[in-house]
Amino acid sequence: MEKTETLAEHRPPGTTLEPQRFLINERYVNLIVISTDQFRQRPQHELIQTGEKHEECLNKIQTGLERISSKKLFRWSHQSQCVPHAVMVSGVPGIGKTTLMQKFVYDWVTGKHYQIFAFVFFFRFRDLNRLGLVNLEEMILHQYPHLEGQIGDILQHPERLLFIFDGLDESIYQMDFISSKLSNPKYRTHFGEILNNLVRQSLLNGCSVLITSRPTRLASVDTGVFQRIAEIMGFLHEDRLIYFNNFFGNKELSKRAFHYVQENDTLYTFCYIPSYCWIICTVLSMCFRAQPTNSDQLMTLLPKTVTQLFVTFVSNILANHSQNKDGGHTAQKLLTSVGWMAEHGVMNHMIVFDERHLESFNLRNDKHLFSSFMVESGQSPDVDYTFLHLTLQEFFAALVHFINYSPDKLQETLDKAESYKDGRAEILLRFLCGLSDSSTRSMLKPHVGELSTKAARDVITWIHRKDGKPKEHKRALLNVFYYLHESRNKALVSRCITSKEVDIIDVPLTPLDCSVLSYILQSCRETEEVHLNSCKIQSEGLRKLIPALHTIKNLILYDNHLTDSSCPHLASGIRNNQTLRTLNLSENNLEGPHFSDLMAALTTSRIEELQLPYNHLTDSSCSHLAIGIRKNQTLRTLNLSENNLEGPHFSDLMAVLTTSQIEEIQLNRNKLTDNSCPYLASGIRNNQTLRILYLSLNILEGPHFSDLMAALTTSRIEELHLDNNHLTDSSCPHLASGIRNNQTLRTLNLSYNVLEGPNFSDLMAALTTSQIEDLQLDNNRLTESSCPHLASGIRNNQTLRTLNLSENNLEGSHFSDLMAALTTSRIEDLLLGGNNLTDNSCPHLASGIKNNQTLRRLDLSGNNLEGPHFSDLMAALTTSRIEELQLLNINLTDSSCLLLASGIRNNQTLKTLDLSENNLEGPHFRDLMASLTTSRIEELHLAGNHLTDSSCPHLASGIRNNQTLRILYLSGNNLEGPHFSDLLAALTTSRIEELQ
Repeated sequence: MEKTETLAEHRPPGTTLEPQRFLINERYVNLIVISTDQFRQRPQHELIQTGEKHEECLNKIQTGLERISSKKLFRWSHQSQCVPHAVMVSGVPGIGKTTLMQKFVYDWVTGKHYQIFAFVFFFRFRDLNRLGLVNLEEMILHQYPHLEGQIGDILQHPERLLFIFDGLDESIYQMDFISSKLSNPKYRTHFGEILNNLVRQSLLNGCSVLITSRPTRLASVDTGVFQRIAEIMGFLHEDRLIYFNNFFGNKELSKRAFHYVQENDTLYTFCYIPSYCWIICTVLSMCFRAQPTNSDQLMTLLPKTVTQLFVTFVSNILANHSQNKDGGHTAQKLLTSVGWMAEHGVMNHMIVFDERHLESFNLRNDKHLFSSFMVESGQSPDVDYTFLHLTLQEFFAALVHFINYSPDKLQETLDKAESYKDGRAEILLRFLCGLSDSSTRSMLKPHVGELSTKAARDVITWIHRKDGKPKEHKRALLNVFYYLHESRNKALVSRCITSKEVDIIDVPLTPLDCSVLSYILQSCRETEEVHLNSCKIQSEGLRKLIPALHTIKNLILYDNHLTDSSCPHLASGIRNNQTLRTLNLSENNLEGPHFSDLMAALTTSRIEELQLPYNHLTDSSCSHLAIGIRKNQTLRTLNLSENNLEGPHFSDLMAVLTTSQIEEIQLNRNKLTDNSCPYLASGIRNNQTLRILYLSLNILEGPHFSDLMAALTTSRIEELHLDNNHLTDSSCPHLASGIRNNQTLRTLNLSYNVLEGPNFSDLMAALTTSQIEDLQLDNNRLTESSCPHLASGIRNNQTLRTLNLSENNLEGSHFSDLMAALTTSRIEDLLLGGNNLTDNSCPHLASGIKNNQTLRRLDLSGNNLEGPHFSDLMAALTTSRIEELQLLNINLTDSSCLLLASGIRNNQTLKTLDLSENNLEGPHFRDLMASLTTSRIEELHLAGNHLTDSSCPHLASGIRNNQTLRILYLSGNNLEGPHFSDLLAALTTSRIEELQ
C-alpha cells in the first residue's frame, strides 16, 4: 500500500531539494490506452510514430475507438475473443507505463478491481537483470522475502496470481516468447526463461501476466502469445491542461503557461507524453521565475523549438549547479563524458547504464550535477543509471559534438544516424540541426564556454547537401523539413528548397508536420506548387498550413479527410489571396453549413481553377456555389463531378453561370436528370465564356433534353461531353438541332449511349453543316444499318478529324458505304476496334484507305481479320498516309506475316505498328522481320505473340541495321534459349531506346 499510494515527481533539476510526493488519487491524470497490434515495422523514431498515431486517436475518440482503462485489461478481449491471461502494454519512454502499473496495483490494493487475484507480484526487468540462475520461487522471494513460509501454498492456486513485469525493453535477455519447455517452478534457470513459460502457460497454468515495454522491443517479439495488446497513447487535450494545473498549483500561472504551449505546435504536440509535460512545465516555471522586465524579454527566454526547450532545461540545471559550487569535474568535462555515453546508448538502443559504462566514458557520479541528469536505481554494487528522459539522452548525444568537436567523429555520427532504418537517431539529428543555430547555442555559453562554430558549419553543410528535392521516400523529405525547422535558419531553407514543387503525397501528416511545412513554405518564396494528396491532414492540420497559402500558386489537397469544419480555415487562406491560382480539394467531404464560408471567400480570391469532385456536395450547396462564382472574375475551371447536385437549387448555380468568367465546368456523375436540362439551358444559352462542358454519367434522356440542345445553338461551347447519359435514338433529332448550325462546337462525346435507330440519320445529316472535329460514338450498339447514315455524315464533311466507332457491330454489306465515304473525308484518326469485322471487310477497308491522303491513325484491334482478304488491306497500306496502325488481338497467325511484310516493306509513312496479342510464331515471321529493315517504323509492339527462342535470329536480323526503330515491345513471349544471344548481340548496333 505504502509503495503505491504516492507519486514521486523529480526534484527540481540542479537543486538539492528532495523529490516532491503526492497522493496518487489526487495527482494521477488519465492516459489514453487503446487496443493495437502495430509493432511489426517501425520505420520511424518511436516518439515520432506514436505522435502520429496519437493524432489519429484524437480524431477517433468520438467515433468509438476502443479505449481500455486499467480495470479492463483482464476483461473480455474482442481482439482475441477470450478473457486474456497474458497482456502486453506498450508505450514510448516517459508516457506513463510504470505509473499506470502503479495505479493498477494501488486500485487492486484498495479493492477497486481484480479481487480475483489474491497476490500481485510486481517486478522490474532492471532489477531482474541482476539475478543469476534462479527458480520461480527464488525469483519471487528475492522481491518478497516475507512470503518464504507461504510460497509453496501460494503457487498451488495459479489462477489467483498476477505477475507484473515492467520494462521489457530494459531486459538483458532477448525473449521471443516462442519456446515453452519449463513446467517445474523449482527448476533453476535465468529469469527470461521463467517469464517465457509463465506467458505461454507451461509454468503455473492459469496464472495471469502483465508486461510493459517500449514499442521498439516488440518488433522482434512473437506478440501472438498475448491475448490483449494495448498501447498507451498519452494525454488527451483536456488531460494536458489538468497536468499543467497540477504542476503549477496556480491557476493564473498554469493558464499562462498552457496558453504559450498551445500556441507553439512543436511543444504542444509532445505534451501528449507526461514526462515531456514535466520538462516543459519545469522550463516554463524557470522562465517565469526569472522575472523578466517586460513581455518582449520573456518571449526571448521562452523556448520555441524542441532544441531550445532542452537547451533552456540544461542551462538552468547548469546555472543552479554553478550557484552550488559543488566542485568536481567542470560542467564542460562532465557533459563531454555524459554526451559520449549518451551517443553510445542512442546508437545501440541502450537506455540503462551501469558502473562499467561510467568507467568506460570517464564519468564520475557527482552528487549534484550528475544526479540532475541521471536517475540512479538499485543498491551498491548493483547500481543502474538512466537519463531523466530518453530525449534528454538524445540531446546530450548531439550537444557533445559542439563541446568536444571532432570533424571525423561528427561526420561518422551523421552517416551512422542516417543509415538506421528504424529511425532511432532521428531526434538526435534534429538536435544537431537545432544546435547549429547560434542564438540557440548562446544560452549555454555562460556555463560551458563557446560551443564549436565549426560543428555548426559542418551540420549546415550536411543539411544543405540533403536539399529539398523529391526523395524516393517522401518521409525523408519531411525529415529534411524538420532539420531546417529546428535550425531556425531561413536563409538555409531558401538555399535548400530550390524546387518550385513540394511533393509529399501519401505521407500521413500530423498537425505538427503541417506547422513545420508551413514554416518551410513561408521561408522559401520559390515554391509555387504543393502536392499533399492523401496525407490525412484534416481540419487542425489545415489550420496550421493556412499562413503559407499566401506564398504558393497551386495547392493540391485531395483525399485528406477534410470536412465541412475545414471550410472556415480554407476560407481564411484564400480570402483576398493574390497568389493562389489552383486549389484542388477533390475527394474530401465538404458538404455542410460551413461550406458557405469557403464560397464567400472565393469572391475575393484570384483562384483560376477549383477542383471539388467527390465531396458529397448536394443540391443545398448550389446556392453557396452560386455566391462564390457570381462576382468572381478570375475563376476559369470548376470541377464539380461525382457529387449529387440534382434538385431545385441547381437552378441557382446555372443562373450565375451566365455572368461568370468560367470557361470549363465539369458536372460528371451528379445524378442530373432530364429535369435539370432547362437549368443547364439557361446557364449556357447566351454565355460567351464557357468553352467546355462535361455532363458525362448523368441521366439526361427525356423530353427536356431538347431545351439543352436548343440552347447549344447560341452558346460558345467548343467541347461537349454527353457520354453515358442513357440517350437513345429518340434524342438524335434534338442533338441534330443543337449541332446543325452551331459554329463553335469542335468536340462531341456521345459514347456509351444507345443511338442505333431510324433517327440516327438526323444526327448524321446535321454533321455535314457542323464544325465538329472530334466525334466519339463508341459503345452505341450501332450496326451495319447505321453505316449509310455515317457515310452521309462524313462524305463531304471538311472539319471532322477524329471519328471513334469502337465497340459497335459494323460488320456487314453496308460497311462498304462507310469506307467509300472515307476517301472524300478529312478524317485523320479512325477507331474501329471491337466491331466484329472479319476478313470479308478487308477489301472495303482497303478501298477506304487506298487513296486517302488524310488518314493518319487506324485502329482495328479486337476484330478478326485473319484470312485471304487480309492481303487487300496490306496492299492498300503501301499507298496510304497512315502513320499508326493498331492490329492488336485480331487473330493473325504466322501465315499473315508475308502479307504484313508486303504492307510495310516500302511504306514510308508508317511509324507505329501494334501487333500485340496475336500468334505470329512460325517460319514466315522472318519475312516480317526482313521487311522491317526498309520500313520507317519507330515503334513496334509484338507482346503476347507466342514467340519463342527460334524467333530471336529473325528479330535480330530485323533490328540489326534498322536506323528508325526506337521502341520495341516483346513482353509476354517465351524467348529464353540459346538463340536469345543473337537478339542481344543485334541490340548493340540498333537504334532502339526502349525495350520491354
